[in-house]
Amino acid sequence: MELAFPWPYSEGEWLAWVSACATIVLGLVAMFAPRLRFRALRLRDIEEHPEALAESRAQLGGFYIGIGLAAVLFAQPLIYMALGFGWGMAFFGRAISVLSDKALTLRNAAHMLISLALAVLPLGYAFGIIP
Repeated sequence: MELAFPWPYSEGEWLAWVSACATIVLGLVAMFAPRLRFRALRLRDIEEHPEALAESRAQLGGFYIGIGLAAVLFAQPLIYMALGFGWGMAFFGRAISVLSDKALTLRNAAHMLISLALAVLPLGYAFGIIP
């Protein structure tokens, strides 16, 4: 199998590629600066539990980097679809929190919009809505 960097050509592919790159950047922050990510999310790690940082580095950082790199390197509609479904479920999780936990705050609404945008861009391309 030959790996080449496939450069995006169409508008839809560029938008999906931007979503994948944003996912990689979020993953890099979670992996290499987990405390910064925690502060941005208004979470905190406890000194007695360093596994909180390990969780951020592995589950958030590793997964985001992995799926983002797969989308960028392979540039296949099904991988972009997986990326879009992942971000779509992140949006859905926040929506459940708004309804169940009364978490309708400006910060949560902003995170919901970001998740929705990062879902719509690759899904629009994968489903042929954005050519």
